[in-house]
Amino acid sequence: MKSMTNSHAVVALVLILLTANLLVIVPSENVCGDDPYTGEDLARAILDTRYQDNLLWSTYSDQDGAGQHRQGKVCTSLGVLQPTNGENFTILSTGIAGFVPVTTDEDHDGFGDNPGDERGTWFQGGQKGYPRDEATLTMALQIPPLMTVLRYDVQFLSAEYPEYVGSQFNDKLTITIQSPSQGTTTYTQDINSGIFRLEAPELTGSGFNVFALSGYPGDLDKLTTTIGPGGDAGATLRFPAEHPVLGPEVVTVTINILDWGDNLVDSAVFIDNISFTEEAQVSITARKDAYNLGGELINYVERGETIEYRIDIINGGEIEQEDNEFEDILSDDVLFAGDLTTDFGTAEYVAGEHKIMWTGDIPADNYNRIKFKVTVNEGVENGTIIPNQGVVEWDSDNNGILDTVTYTDYANVTVLVYEPPPSVTEDFSDDINGGGATQLYPPDRLWFETSEGSAISAFKVVPSYRYETAKSFKTKIRAADSPHYWNYTLSELESDIQWWEVWFACGNTSEAADLYLIFKNNDSEEIAKIKFEYIQDGIQPPTDWSLALSYYDNGWKRLYSDFFSYYSDGYLFNGWYKLRIEKNGENDINYLLNRTGKGLIDAKTGGILEDSFSDIATIEWSSTKNPVVCPVFFWDEHTIGLC
Repeated sequence: MKSMTNSHAVVALVLILLTANLLVIVPSENVCGDDPYTGEDLARAILDTRYQDNLLWSTYSDQDGAGQHRQGKVCTSLGVLQPTNGENFTILSTGIAGFVPVTTDEDHDGFGDNPGDERGTWFQGGQKGYPRDEATLTMALQIPPLMTVLRYDVQFLSAEYPEYVGSQFNDKLTITIQSPSQGTTTYTQDINSGIFRLEAPELTGSGFNVFALSGYPGDLDKLTTTIGPGGDAGATLRFPAEHPVLGPEVVTVTINILDWGDNLVDSAVFIDNISFTEEAQVSITARKDAYNLGGELINYVERGETIEYRIDIINGGEIEQEDNEFEDILSDDVLFAGDLTTDFGTAEYVAGEHKIMWTGDIPADNYNRIKFKVTVNEGVENGTIIPNQGVVEWDSDNNGILDTVTYTDYANVTVLVYEPPPSVTEDFSDDINGGGATQLYPPDRLWFETSEGSAISAFKVVPSYRYETAKSFKTKIRAADSPHYWNYTLSELESDIQWWEVWFACGNTSEAADLYLIFKNNDSEEIAKIKFEYIQDGIQPPTDWSLALSYYDNGWKRLYSDFFSYYSDGYLFNGWYKLRIEKNGENDINYLLNRTGKGLIDAKTGGILEDSFSDIATIEWSSTKNPVVCPVFFWDEHTIGLC
């Protein structure tokens, strides 16, 4: 279905942890090409690098229209999705393949596009029209001599999960191998298969890490990538699939993904690493991760925090694995907190040995998920790494003897006791060019974010003109598209603001223009106001409108620059300036203006307007004029002081 369905002591600590081989899970960025792909492009991205010459021919078709073929993409990474062989993989989708991030209200029709947005646009036929959204990749492969098994890695993702489980709205993945000697075999997948266990928080960056804004994903809903209770997509784990063949014959491989029941909600398939072996493989793999109770994958915890471990034991073979055993010895820094569950077999907590034990069978092409909770002890020292790794014992040759050991990934978490820093800085260096800005205080406290500009404004991160670091924030604002916002969440820092400062630069202009910065609390009550106003001084026509800086205190009052002697009225002219406003007692604010190479050039004191300086929650950026040539400001090294 086509879907409509983030103090010095802490810095030092993070450096120590990085050098101590801490496993930090950071999904890669979305790296998928934009050009239309041919069948050969898509097929070669799937083939093992050793077998590129075994591709004889390939074709690709979809319902995108106009020959764009956006339903198939070659990617080198897509968030948590990474190649299993070589440098890239292929994504096929009933929507736009590899389109991330997905959030509601990001396109012209107000409901977003693909792949996770519900109630959005679709390629063909409307909500219940024909033909269905469909993508098909077909290839002919020369099987090497003596090879009897064709293998590949596959993962199915769908925004139909969880609301359409058990319904007729069920996108279908079908992979068919036509072998002259072995006949036709198929691998199929949909959300009714019973092996959907990955949920939206575990799919970061894939386009399917989406959540219902209502918090209830049971119906079509507007979506967001902000983690919440209403995860509105899911996936299988990545599986190795096998088909019988007999080299040196030629086989035909067909990969098809199809909307079923309507054209409204997207699904996608990750596929990579087509290869050949002489005999069927028996394989058990295992993975383990730690999550907070909100469903977020984590690397850091606080004292007393309860977290959930999730272990997936995967049977990628064609036969059932019987009487497997799993053991997970827990750290002395945690207490078992219950909620132990397993899909297959029997799991128990052995209190005397402080460990989890599991025994059971795993069907072919399936996996067992074990979940349980632990609580971090209150007395654990700051910076302590809590290690955790489980081990699976299984029968590799199916003779009834457990002869092979497989370890899970390390699910290490680090205890980080939060201590409010004296100040925090946003220098925009880690933000994406052309978009808004966000800033975390390590590791995960979001204290600053901006809105984004409209089509007629500039309110975005840029690399072109900056103070010291690699990027700055550019504004070009007219009355027609005011206001825009810088937003602060000081509760994340558990502190009050004591001072605010930013470096900025702007030149003259050729007509009247202004820019207002209004500091407000959460109730939109004004705390302070800054005005940048262009005044015609007649000194350098035609750009003889010079910049005056004022603050409000029972009327507008000026801050003066000393830049050139002939700017006797204290206009600001080129170069970089630093504006700082700071709390002065309970009722006053200090306004301080600095210039590079000169230091402090003006200082004034004014009264607060309606609320305490400590309650700053947002800055509203606006203008009262619509100049044809709108002046551009650059802002950098933005810092707030805390207490």
